[in-house]
Amino acid sequence: MKGILGILAGIAMLAAAAQGMAAVDHSEFVKGPFKSGTEVTKVCLECHEQQAADFMKTTHWTWAGTPNMVKGMEKSTKKYGKSNMINSFCTSIQGGKEGVVHESCGKCHAGYGWTRTNFDFTDKTKVDCLICHAQKGNYTRAAVGCDVDSKSIDKKSMDLNVAAQSVGLPGRKNCGSCHFYGGGGDAVKNAGLDSTLEKPKKSQDVHMGTKESGGQDMACQACHVTKQHKIGGASSMMAHYDTRVNCEQCHSGAKAPHKKAKNGAIINKHLATVACQTCHIPFFAKGQATKMAWHWSDVGKNITAEEQFDKETFAKHKGTFIWGMNVKPVYAWSNGLVERYMVGDKVKDPKKPVMMMRPVGDIKDQKAKIYPYKLYKGDQPMDSKYKNLIIFQQYKSLWVDYNWDKACRLGAEGSGLPYSGKYQFVNTEAYIAAQHEVAPKEEALQCGECHMGGNRLDWKALGYKADPMQTGGRLAKAAKKVAKK
Repeated sequence: MKGILGILAGIAMLAAAAQGMAAVDHSEFVKGPFKSGTEVTKVCLECHEQQAADFMKTTHWTWAGTPNMVKGMEKSTKKYGKSNMINSFCTSIQGGKEGVVHESCGKCHAGYGWTRTNFDFTDKTKVDCLICHAQKGNYTRAAVGCDVDSKSIDKKSMDLNVAAQSVGLPGRKNCGSCHFYGGGGDAVKNAGLDSTLEKPKKSQDVHMGTKESGGQDMACQACHVTKQHKIGGASSMMAHYDTRVNCEQCHSGAKAPHKKAKNGAIINKHLATVACQTCHIPFFAKGQATKMAWHWSDVGKNITAEEQFDKETFAKHKGTFIWGMNVKPVYAWSNGLVERYMVGDKVKDPKKPVMMMRPVGDIKDQKAKIYPYKLYKGDQPMDSKYKNLIIFQQYKSLWVDYNWDKACRLGAEGSGLPYSGKYQFVNTEAYIAAQHEVAPKEEALQCGECHMGGNRLDWKALGYKADPMQTGGRLAKAAKKVAKK
């Protein structure tokens, strides 16, 4: 710690920790005026240099980690993440000379100045403390292509002094400033994760619902347990995780589920094969519509399209979209690993959808359970000669002039992938795990929705001959084992 303010702040924080307080009033320790985010960070470092050092070891900072959840790559020491992977939304940050696309995508990096491929990841003053910790001052990083240190961002509505003095434990709005808007807009990417969760009702999510609506008003880190700034969680869209999040963190032992349920014993027999989310997230996108499909092949066309759920279904620079609200998930087996399209992989059959990501597991896999997913579809360009998906430059190229050949050539400059000069569009699919918007217990799936003629689950697609309640199968065998115990 440096200076008397640092010493006083440290004493105050230790006292607060001893009393179990959530946060310390920083208004006496943090003094402005501040003209940039880095100026705020330099003050934070007087007391929190170790915290910055811890944060810089996390994937939120590096945007890469070892691919410990990608099947066949679990032992690889090479790092993969947002910095060098491809998806079927805005696709990649690698496009363009020196990675100019970073200017746009970097708005969700918790640091200042990552506008090109080269960035000093060892510079603690570049850490953006405020994006996670500011509770007031209208602090934002939402301007595409800008950060708070940029001259082109509108700072009139933002007060860095107020933001710096308001720091505390992250709230849902802090996490949501990036995670609600993944994929280029509100509710685009994730299944049931959008800005309506800042203040949802219990009917939308029992954990995050407001107290007034009967919910628990839980912060994200209540489930995504954090240690030394490493935030628990394993996104089905990424390659790496530090620690996993599971329902049993709370719902076990004395708080085990279904203890008071009328058919609790029968329900618990399902736990060997059915994930909690399958029954307790019967629908997602309850607060607002989520993007279910994105067709890049329509970029540059003149299409007149009607809205869906107050969302645009066509943008000339991005293509056409399909939206869904109150969506019933698709279901698949998962043992915790994923199959993932990695940059440079060859497309074996261009006539079939390229699987960007899907869970690993089947009915014979004893480690696998049935989970709910958002099945997201679309199309994107593939090199006609080399047969790999193309990393193209959308920002400051395709989004401006709609020229696909140019975007592909410029994209190759940043990605290093060869471009033959010929491209074609291929369909893509991705299974995105539905983990949020847990319904009240009264709205959980009932027996008849899956069994006894219910059509919620496609039993044959899951590997069963028919409803296992009638024909038997892995679920029936598991139930017998539980019954014997």
